[in-house]
Amino acid sequence: MRKFFEIYKKQIIWAVVFFLFSLNLIIWRSVLAESRAPEIAVYFFDVGQGDSEFISARDGTQILIDGGPNSKVLSGLARAMPYYDNSIDVIILTHPHADHVSGLIDVLNRYKVGMIIESGADYNTAEYAEFEHIVAKKNIKKIIIDHPAEMSFYGGAVLKFLYPLRSHDGEILKNVHDAMVVGELDFEERKILFMGDAEKNIEARLVYDGVVGGVDVLKAGHHGSKTSSNRFFLDVVKPEYAVVSAGKENRYGHPNQQILSNLEAAGAKIFRTDLDGTAVLEVRNGELFWEK
Repeated sequence: MRKFFEIYKKQIIWAVVFFLFSLNLIIWRSVLAESRAPEIAVYFFDVGQGDSEFISARDGTQILIDGGPNSKVLSGLARAMPYYDNSIDVIILTHPHADHVSGLIDVLNRYKVGMIIESGADYNTAEYAEFEHIVAKKNIKKIIIDHPAEMSFYGGAVLKFLYPLRSHDGEILKNVHDAMVVGELDFEERKILFMGDAEKNIEARLVYDGVVGGVDVLKAGHHGSKTSSNRFFLDVVKPEYAVVSAGKENRYGHPNQQILSNLEAAGAKIFRTDLDGTAVLEVRNGELFWEK
Protein backbone atom coordinates (compact mmCIF):
# COMPACT_ATOMS: atom_id res chain seq x y z
CA MET A 1 0.00 0.00 0.00
CA ARG A 2 2.86 2.36 0.89
CA LYS A 3 4.62 1.56 -2.36
CA PHE A 4 1.38 2.22 -4.26
CA PHE A 5 1.04 5.64 -2.60
CA GLU A 6 4.64 6.57 -3.41
CA ILE A 7 4.13 5.64 -7.07
CA TYR A 8 0.84 7.51 -7.47
CA LYS A 9 1.43 10.22 -4.88
CA LYS A 10 1.21 13.11 -7.33
CA GLN A 11 -1.94 11.75 -8.99
CA ILE A 12 -3.62 11.21 -5.62
CA ILE A 13 -2.78 14.72 -4.44
CA TRP A 14 -4.11 16.26 -7.64
CA ALA A 15 -7.26 14.15 -7.41
CA VAL A 16 -7.87 15.38 -3.84
CA VAL A 17 -7.23 19.00 -4.87
CA PHE A 18 -9.61 18.67 -7.81
CA PHE A 19 -12.28 17.11 -5.57
CA LEU A 20 -12.02 19.88 -2.96
CA PHE A 21 -12.05 22.56 -5.65
CA SER A 22 -15.16 21.03 -7.25
CA LEU A 23 -16.89 20.71 -3.89
CA ASN A 24 -16.11 24.33 -3.06
CA LEU A 25 -17.44 25.45 -6.45
CA ILE A 26 -20.69 23.55 -5.95
CA ILE A 27 -21.17 25.07 -2.48
CA TRP A 28 -20.52 28.62 -3.70
CA ARG A 29 -22.83 28.17 -6.68
CA SER A 30 -25.58 27.01 -4.31
CA VAL A 31 -25.02 30.01 -2.01
CA LEU A 32 -25.00 32.40 -4.96
CA ALA A 33 -28.17 30.87 -6.43
CA GLU A 34 -29.94 31.20 -3.08
CA SER A 35 -28.92 34.85 -2.74
CA ARG A 36 -30.32 35.56 -6.22
CA ALA A 37 -33.56 33.66 -5.63
CA PRO A 38 -36.74 35.71 -5.30
CA GLU A 39 -38.11 36.11 -1.82
CA ILE A 40 -41.35 34.53 -2.97
CA ALA A 41 -42.09 32.86 -6.32
CA VAL A 42 -45.54 31.72 -7.40
CA TYR A 43 -45.87 29.31 -10.32
CA PHE A 44 -49.20 29.08 -12.12
CA PHE A 45 -48.63 25.76 -13.84
CA ASP A 46 -50.00 24.93 -17.27
CA VAL A 47 -51.63 21.57 -16.50
CA GLY A 48 -54.25 21.64 -19.22
CA GLN A 49 -57.91 21.86 -18.17
CA GLY A 50 -57.31 22.09 -14.45
CA ASP A 51 -55.61 24.07 -11.69
CA SER A 52 -52.23 23.91 -9.99
CA GLU A 53 -50.19 26.63 -8.30
CA PHE A 54 -46.90 26.37 -6.43
CA ILE A 55 -45.52 28.82 -3.85
CA SER A 56 -41.78 28.75 -3.18
CA ALA A 57 -40.02 30.90 -0.58
CA ARG A 58 -36.32 31.72 -0.33
CA ASP A 59 -36.02 29.79 2.93
CA GLY A 60 -37.15 26.61 1.15
CA THR A 61 -40.82 26.63 2.17
CA GLN A 62 -42.89 25.02 -0.59
CA ILE A 63 -46.68 24.96 -0.89
CA LEU A 64 -48.60 23.25 -3.70
CA ILE A 65 -52.20 24.27 -4.34
CA ASP A 66 -54.02 21.56 -6.33
CA GLY A 67 -52.40 19.23 -8.84
CA GLY A 68 -54.37 19.48 -12.04
CA PRO A 69 -55.95 16.57 -13.97
CA ASN A 70 -52.87 14.45 -14.68
CA SER A 71 -49.15 13.94 -14.10
CA LYS A 72 -48.23 17.13 -15.98
CA VAL A 73 -47.83 18.80 -12.59
CA LEU A 74 -44.64 16.78 -12.10
CA SER A 75 -43.00 18.60 -15.01
CA GLY A 76 -43.91 21.91 -13.41
CA LEU A 77 -42.47 20.87 -10.06
CA ALA A 78 -39.27 19.67 -11.73
CA ARG A 79 -38.86 23.18 -13.13
CA ALA A 80 -39.72 24.95 -9.89
CA MET A 81 -37.80 22.80 -7.39
CA PRO A 82 -34.09 21.95 -7.04
CA TYR A 83 -33.28 18.60 -8.64
CA TYR A 84 -32.23 17.11 -5.31
CA ASP A 85 -35.39 18.16 -3.47
CA ASN A 86 -37.90 15.37 -2.89
CA SER A 87 -40.20 16.96 -0.32
CA ILE A 88 -43.05 19.47 -0.28
CA ASP A 89 -44.12 21.12 2.96
CA VAL A 90 -47.82 21.61 2.32
CA ILE A 91 -50.37 20.47 -0.25
CA ILE A 92 -53.67 22.35 -0.36
CA LEU A 93 -56.60 20.64 -2.06
CA THR A 94 -59.16 23.33 -2.80
CA HIS A 95 -61.83 20.74 -3.62
CA PRO A 96 -61.90 17.11 -4.78
CA HIS A 97 -62.84 17.44 -8.47
CA ALA A 98 -60.61 15.34 -10.73
CA ASP A 99 -59.11 18.35 -12.53
CA HIS A 100 -57.65 19.48 -9.20
CA VAL A 101 -56.94 16.25 -7.32
CA SER A 102 -55.78 13.70 -9.93
CA GLY A 103 -52.29 15.15 -10.34
CA LEU A 104 -51.86 15.14 -6.57
CA ILE A 105 -51.90 11.35 -6.63
CA ASP A 106 -48.72 11.43 -8.73
CA VAL A 107 -47.23 14.06 -6.42
CA LEU A 108 -47.92 11.97 -3.31
CA ASN A 109 -46.28 8.97 -4.97
CA ARG A 110 -43.20 10.99 -5.98
CA TYR A 111 -42.60 13.39 -3.07
CA LYS A 112 -42.55 13.32 0.70
CA VAL A 113 -45.35 15.62 1.87
CA GLY A 114 -45.47 17.24 5.29
CA MET A 115 -49.12 18.24 5.51
CA ILE A 116 -52.44 18.18 3.64
CA ILE A 117 -54.94 21.03 3.95
CA GLU A 118 -58.49 20.63 2.61
CA SER A 119 -62.15 21.25 3.43
CA GLY A 120 -62.88 17.57 4.00
CA ALA A 121 -66.03 17.66 1.86
CA ASP A 122 -66.61 14.13 0.55
CA TYR A 123 -66.80 13.31 -3.13
CA ASN A 124 -67.50 9.83 -4.46
CA THR A 125 -64.90 9.41 -7.21
CA ALA A 126 -62.04 6.97 -7.73
CA GLU A 127 -59.54 9.85 -7.93
CA TYR A 128 -60.48 11.36 -4.59
CA ALA A 129 -60.68 7.93 -2.94
CA GLU A 130 -57.15 7.13 -4.16
CA PHE A 131 -55.87 10.48 -2.90
CA GLU A 132 -57.34 9.92 0.55
CA HIS A 133 -56.06 6.32 0.60
CA ILE A 134 -52.47 7.43 -0.04
CA VAL A 135 -52.71 10.22 2.56
CA ALA A 136 -53.91 7.70 5.16
CA LYS A 137 -51.40 5.02 4.12
CA LYS A 138 -48.49 7.43 4.44
CA ASN A 139 -49.89 8.84 7.68
CA ILE A 140 -49.64 12.43 6.38
CA LYS A 141 -50.93 15.07 8.75
CA LYS A 142 -54.24 16.51 7.60
CA ILE A 143 -55.82 19.82 8.56
CA ILE A 144 -59.47 20.55 7.82
CA ILE A 145 -60.28 24.21 7.17
CA ASP A 146 -63.57 25.00 8.91
CA HIS A 147 -62.97 28.63 9.89
CA PRO A 148 -60.70 31.51 8.83
CA ALA A 149 -57.09 30.64 9.63
CA GLU A 150 -53.54 31.74 8.84
CA MET A 151 -50.22 30.09 8.11
CA SER A 152 -47.07 32.18 8.51
CA PHE A 153 -43.73 31.40 6.91
CA TYR A 154 -40.73 33.13 5.32
CA GLY A 155 -40.08 36.83 6.02
CA GLY A 156 -43.52 37.64 7.38
CA ALA A 157 -45.41 35.96 4.52
CA VAL A 158 -48.90 34.90 5.55
CA LEU A 159 -51.22 32.53 3.73
CA LYS A 160 -54.75 33.35 4.89
CA PHE A 161 -57.54 30.83 4.53
CA LEU A 162 -60.68 32.88 3.91
CA TYR A 163 -63.15 30.11 3.19
CA PRO A 164 -64.90 27.81 4.13
CA LEU A 165 -66.41 29.28 7.28
CA ARG A 166 -67.73 26.05 8.80
CA SER A 167 -66.91 22.38 8.85
CA HIS A 168 -67.72 20.30 5.77
CA ASP A 169 -65.70 17.30 6.92
CA GLY A 170 -67.31 14.13 5.55
CA GLU A 171 -70.23 16.09 4.12
CA ILE A 172 -71.60 15.28 0.66
CA LEU A 173 -72.68 18.49 -1.04
CA LYS A 174 -74.89 19.02 -4.06
CA ASN A 175 -72.17 21.35 -5.35
CA VAL A 176 -68.73 20.64 -3.90
CA HIS A 177 -67.64 24.12 -5.02
CA ASP A 178 -69.60 25.42 -2.02
CA ALA A 179 -66.85 24.10 0.28
CA MET A 180 -64.02 25.68 -1.71
CA VAL A 181 -60.76 26.42 0.10
CA VAL A 182 -59.98 30.04 -0.79
CA GLY A 183 -56.59 31.48 0.17
CA GLU A 184 -54.82 34.82 0.05
CA LEU A 185 -51.04 35.15 0.15
CA ASP A 186 -49.89 38.41 1.77
CA PHE A 187 -46.23 39.39 1.52
CA GLU A 188 -44.58 42.81 1.66
CA GLU A 189 -47.90 44.57 1.13
CA ARG A 190 -48.60 42.45 -1.95
CA LYS A 191 -51.71 40.26 -2.09
CA ILE A 192 -52.35 37.21 -4.27
CA LEU A 193 -55.84 35.72 -4.12
CA PHE A 194 -56.34 32.04 -4.98
CA MET A 195 -60.02 31.38 -5.71
CA GLY A 196 -59.87 27.74 -6.78
CA ASP A 197 -63.23 27.05 -8.44
CA ALA A 198 -65.15 29.40 -6.14
CA GLU A 199 -68.37 30.65 -7.70
CA LYS A 200 -70.31 33.89 -7.33
CA ASN A 201 -72.03 32.84 -4.08
CA ILE A 202 -68.65 32.59 -2.35
CA GLU A 203 -67.44 35.77 -4.04
CA ALA A 204 -70.50 37.55 -2.63
CA ARG A 205 -69.90 36.15 0.86
CA LEU A 206 -66.27 37.27 0.86
CA VAL A 207 -67.32 40.77 -0.24
CA TYR A 208 -70.25 41.14 2.15
CA ASP A 209 -68.20 39.87 5.10
CA GLY A 210 -65.48 42.39 4.25
CA VAL A 211 -62.69 39.80 4.20
CA VAL A 212 -61.42 40.72 0.73
CA GLY A 213 -60.24 44.03 -0.64
CA GLY A 214 -57.85 45.15 -3.31
CA VAL A 215 -55.36 42.53 -4.49
CA ASP A 216 -52.40 42.61 -6.83
CA VAL A 217 -52.99 39.21 -8.42
CA LEU A 218 -56.18 37.19 -8.80
CA LYS A 219 -56.11 33.53 -9.73
CA ALA A 220 -59.52 33.71 -11.36
CA GLY A 221 -62.14 31.28 -10.14
CA HIS A 222 -63.33 28.21 -12.04
CA HIS A 223 -61.06 28.50 -15.07
CA GLY A 224 -62.67 31.74 -16.21
CA SER A 225 -66.15 30.23 -16.23
CA LYS A 226 -69.19 32.52 -16.27
CA THR A 227 -70.03 31.23 -12.76
CA SER A 228 -67.16 33.28 -11.31
CA SER A 229 -65.31 36.61 -11.55
CA ASN A 230 -68.48 38.66 -11.55
CA ARG A 231 -68.36 42.45 -11.79
CA PHE A 232 -69.42 43.15 -8.20
CA PHE A 233 -66.54 41.00 -6.95
CA LEU A 234 -63.98 42.47 -9.33
CA ASP A 235 -65.06 46.00 -8.40
CA VAL A 236 -63.85 45.21 -4.87
CA VAL A 237 -60.68 43.19 -5.46
CA LYS A 238 -59.54 45.33 -8.45
CA PRO A 239 -56.67 43.02 -9.49
CA GLU A 240 -53.71 44.44 -11.36
CA TYR A 241 -53.14 40.98 -12.82
CA ALA A 242 -55.39 37.98 -13.33
CA VAL A 243 -54.37 34.42 -14.13
CA VAL A 244 -56.83 32.09 -15.83
CA SER A 245 -55.99 28.38 -15.77
CA ALA A 246 -57.64 26.46 -18.59
CA GLY A 247 -56.84 23.86 -21.20
CA LYS A 248 -56.25 24.79 -24.81
CA GLU A 249 -59.47 24.51 -26.87
CA ASN A 250 -61.22 22.78 -23.97
CA ARG A 251 -64.74 21.44 -24.40
CA TYR A 252 -66.18 23.77 -21.75
CA GLY A 253 -65.37 26.95 -23.63
CA HIS A 254 -63.22 28.27 -20.76
CA PRO A 255 -62.46 31.07 -20.32
CA ASN A 256 -65.80 32.70 -21.03
CA GLN A 257 -65.48 35.83 -23.17
CA GLN A 258 -67.70 37.89 -20.88
CA ILE A 259 -65.50 37.02 -17.92
CA LEU A 260 -62.40 38.08 -19.86
CA SER A 261 -64.19 41.36 -20.57
CA ASN A 262 -65.02 41.71 -16.87
CA LEU A 263 -61.36 41.22 -15.93
CA GLU A 264 -60.20 43.73 -18.53
CA ALA A 265 -62.83 46.25 -17.38
CA ALA A 266 -61.48 45.86 -13.84
CA GLY A 267 -58.05 46.89 -15.16
CA ALA A 268 -56.39 43.48 -14.98
CA LYS A 269 -53.64 42.31 -17.28
CA ILE A 270 -54.58 38.71 -18.07
CA PHE A 271 -52.33 35.65 -18.23
CA ARG A 272 -53.91 32.51 -19.69
CA THR A 273 -52.25 29.13 -19.30
CA ASP A 274 -53.98 27.86 -22.47
CA LEU A 275 -52.30 30.60 -24.51
CA ASP A 276 -49.28 31.66 -22.45
CA GLY A 277 -48.29 28.42 -20.74
CA THR A 278 -46.94 28.43 -17.18
CA ALA A 279 -46.70 31.90 -15.66
CA VAL A 280 -44.19 32.65 -12.91
CA LEU A 281 -44.55 35.58 -10.51
CA GLU A 282 -41.54 36.67 -8.46
CA VAL A 283 -41.66 39.06 -5.51
CA ARG A 284 -38.42 40.96 -4.95
CA ASN A 285 -38.22 43.84 -2.46
CA GLY A 286 -41.94 44.36 -2.73
CA GLU A 287 -41.94 44.52 -6.54
CA LEU A 288 -43.65 42.04 -8.86
CA PHE A 289 -41.86 40.46 -11.82
CA TRP A 290 -43.40 38.05 -14.33
CA GLU A 291 -41.77 35.45 -16.52
CA LYS A 292 -43.02 32.54 -18.62
